[in-house]
Amino acid sequence: MKHVELPELPYELNALEPVISKQIMELHWGKHHRAYVNNFNIAVDQLSDAEKTGDVEKMISLQSALKFNGGGHINHSIFWNNLAPKNSGGGEPPAGELAEAIKQQFGSLEKLIEEMSAKTAAIQGSGWGWLGLHPTKKTLQIATCTNQDPLITQGLFPLLGIDVWEHAYYLQYLNARPDYLKAIWSIINWTNVQERYEMALVGKVALTK
Repeated sequence: MKHVELPELPYELNALEPVISKQIMELHWGKHHRAYVNNFNIAVDQLSDAEKTGDVEKMISLQSALKFNGGGHINHSIFWNNLAPKNSGGGEPPAGELAEAIKQQFGSLEKLIEEMSAKTAAIQGSGWGWLGLHPTKKTLQIATCTNQDPLITQGLFPLLGIDVWEHAYYLQYLNARPDYLKAIWSIINWTNVQERYEMALVGKVALTK
């Protein structure tokens, strides 16, 4: 199992303002995501040592750390690319096959946003709201995951994720999670979601871009 690295952001730390402040980005990307990367790599090294010595008990005990920190790295790597500054396409509605699929399955983009926002807001505690693709039915599905569980654990290809851990919004929106969810749609990078959708349709799962 290989080490992972903290990805570079595709925009400046202040580029998502006023929806997401520079301070939040400094903490969220620079501290929280970095911690997931560091802790995953530590767990990988410990797993390697346990495999060399045949310590099965240790190998089993490391699975939760690998899942949590690895999931945190995967989820955030997708999240950063799911967002874009308003002057770089953020919030511009989807087009092409994705737009047609959304219209067929949800009726309109507005209805998708309404349903996904409601389900994401209702997550108890920390977690993620997702738009995913079913790999065999080729249908779009809205799902939620607790903590840092990646969407692939539910058998869906991740297209669009929204982080509702408090570190993602509390410094700016306090306990008003619905206000954060209402605002974030204005910086969704639907071009990136479309690219992920096209890859998923042919069975390719992009977990970190």
